[in-house]
Amino acid sequence: MTGIIIKALSGFYYVNCGGKTYECKARGNFRKSGISPLVGDYAEISVLDSSHGVVEEIKERKSCLYRPAVANIEKLFIISSFSTPAPNTGVIDRLTAIAVYNGIEPIIVFNKCDMGSFSSFERIYKNSGFKTYTVSAATGEGIDGLKKELDGCVSAFTGNSGVGKSSLLNVLFGMEIATGNVSEKLGRGRHTTRHTELIPTLNGYVADTPGFSSIEYDGKDYGFKEQLADCFPDFADYTDNCRFSSCTHTCEAGCGVLSAIKEGKIEQSRHNSYKELFEELKELKPWEAANYKKK
Repeated sequence: MTGIIIKALSGFYYVNCGGKTYECKARGNFRKSGISPLVGDYAEISVLDSSHGVVEEIKERKSCLYRPAVANIEKLFIISSFSTPAPNTGVIDRLTAIAVYNGIEPIIVFNKCDMGSFSSFERIYKNSGFKTYTVSAATGEGIDGLKKELDGCVSAFTGNSGVGKSSLLNVLFGMEIATGNVSEKLGRGRHTTRHTELIPTLNGYVADTPGFSSIEYDGKDYGFKEQLADCFPDFADYTDNCRFSSCTHTCEAGCGVLSAIKEGKIEQSRHNSYKELFEELKELKPWEAANYKKK
């Protein structure tokens, strides 16, 4: 039987096959091959009894995130709230870049619009070409449009703790996920989601991932460094206008991206985030990469 791994705990994989979930162990040959089954993987299982089975094969992945380790996510919903914590463009842009690099569509969601206006942030991300939703889990404003976006796909919610990820899932799907209060001292919420789990929706699945930096890039992935500019799709129309083919789009004369920023075609905050990521990655050498193979 073929199903999707919806949860992994203590060496057990919970595989949903046509609405029925089997508790499975993985074959020992997975360790030898270096493959680890992940939440979100489509798996072939052999059934042992009415509720138990064995994972025999992992199907080819469409996408795979590094941390948390989850596969085949189609849409990443990046949640921010009006205050405590307020939107952070650096965090949002880092998450959009990681999503794009992994072939996942990033979608920006501003929650708690009943507390104030998100107009300046909406402008940034709509001008940058991202789908952007402004909602309130408390009042229900904007929820219907967001719900349609979630229909029929495997998606994940991420963002700073306290932005209302679990509250949104509760109101979207009538779930009962524990929520936590925001710490006034720290300005962020207490963690209420302890592990990644795919939750069945009407026509798909959604993952509520834990923590502030719950989605990160692999610091040893040289490909992310090489493709960083491509992970900012709002740069795409201007990177070919650079004077030098080796342009890093940070400070060079004749840079098409920098010219577009001066002309108001690219948001300055987006370029600031790009430069932050560039600085983090610039010292990484090919031979330091996790997947480097000496020729």
